[in-house]
Amino acid sequence: MKTSDKRILTSHVGSLIRPPEVLDHLRAKQAGKGFSDKAFAKTLKTSVAKVVKQQAQVGIDIPSDGEFGKGISWSQYALERLSGFERRKVKPGTPDPFARGVDRERFAEFYAELDARDGRATVSDSVCVGPISYTGMDELQRDIKNFKAALEKAGLKEGFLPVAAPSSVIPDRKNEYYASDEKCLEAIAEAMRVEYKAIVDAGLILQLDDARAAVTYDRMVPPGTLKDFRKWVGMHVEVLNHALRGIPADRVRYHVCWGSWPGPHVTDVPLKDIVDLILKVNAGAYVIEGANPRHEHEWRVWESAKLPKDKILVPGVISHVTNVVEHPELVAERIVRLAKILGRERIIAGTDCGFAQGPFYRRVHPSVMWAKFEALAAGAKIASKTLWGKPATRKK
Repeated sequence: MKTSDKRILTSHVGSLIRPPEVLDHLRAKQAGKGFSDKAFAKTLKTSVAKVVKQQAQVGIDIPSDGEFGKGISWSQYALERLSGFERRKVKPGTPDPFARGVDRERFAEFYAELDARDGRATVSDSVCVGPISYTGMDELQRDIKNFKAALEKAGLKEGFLPVAAPSSVIPDRKNEYYASDEKCLEAIAEAMRVEYKAIVDAGLILQLDDARAAVTYDRMVPPGTLKDFRKWVGMHVEVLNHALRGIPADRVRYHVCWGSWPGPHVTDVPLKDIVDLILKVNAGAYVIEGANPRHEHEWRVWESAKLPKDKILVPGVISHVTNVVEHPELVAERIVRLAKILGRERIIAGTDCGFAQGPFYRRVHPSVMWAKFEALAAGAKIASKTLWGKPATRKK
C-alpha cells in the first residue's frame, strides 16, 4: 500500500458522479431498449480513463475508477454478480425497508421532504431463493482491466477498487433458502471472497465499504442495547475476516461511515463505542468518516484508541453531503491534528464517503465535487509544509 515519508498523500472513498454518457447507457439498459453491450463497454473504458486522469490532475494520489462499472448502487450492485437472488415487486404502499430508524422517527417531517425530493421509492425486494455463488467475473475483470489501463495512461502506480463488505451486500435482503440469516451471510461472504481476491491478485488495492456496520445501530438501539449491537458487529467482523483469509492486510482498506444521506444523524453510534471492533478487521488502512459536524470532534478518539503501528488511517477531511467547499486551511488543520497523534507517515487525507451512492444518486454538483478534491489536495500541501517544514513536492 502506497505511503509517504515526505508528504501527506490524498485519496477518497471511491464512488464518483457518473458522466452523462454513462448514464445514457444505463437508462437504456433499465428501460430495456436501445442498449448495446458493445457501445457501453467502449463508453465505460473511455469514461474510466478520463476520470482517473482528472483525479490525477486535481492532486489525488490514490484514485478509484469512480465505480462507473456498477449498474445499481455501491451495495446493490452485488445483485448483478451473485446467483441465488431474485427481485420481487412489492405492493404499492409497502413500507420502504430503508426508511426506518430512530433518526427517521424523530425527524419524520424532514425525512418526508428529503425522500420526496430524492424521488426514491422501493420497487422490489431482494430475496435469496437458492445457493449463492459469484457469477460476475466478466464484469469484474472488465472493471479491473479498464482501471489498470487508466492508471497506466495517467502515470499512476496505485489505485483502489471499492466493493461491498458482506454486511453491506444487498442491504435488507430476505432469506428464503438458507437455514438462518447467519448462514446466508456466510454464503455471501464466501462468494464475495472471489471478488476480493481477484482485485488483490490483479495488483490493485481492495477497499471494503461497510456503511451498514455503523448505520445498523440507529435501527437496532432501542429496543436493543449497545451490547446487542456490538455482538452483531463482532459477528460480521469475524465473517469478513474469514472472507479475507490469505489476502495480505496491506492490500486492504476498510471504510466505515454513518450513512451518506444528508440527515440530522443525532442517533449515530459514537466512534469510541465501535473503534475497537473496526480495528479487528484485517486491513492495512481504515477509511473513517470525520469531516461532518456530527463526527468531526471524534478525532480525539485516536488519543486513546490503539491504532496498530503498521496500520494507516484515512480520515475524512472533506464532506460529501454539502455543496460548501472546505477551505484548504481547514482541511490542513484536520490533517495536522491527527498526524500529531498518530504520526505524519500514517495519515492519508480522504473524504467522508462517496459523492454518488449509485449511478442516479449524487450528493453535490459535479463541479463542486472536483472543487472539493482541489481543496483536499491544497490542504494536504499545507499540512505537509507544517509537518515537514518545507513545501511538499508531488510525485506520481
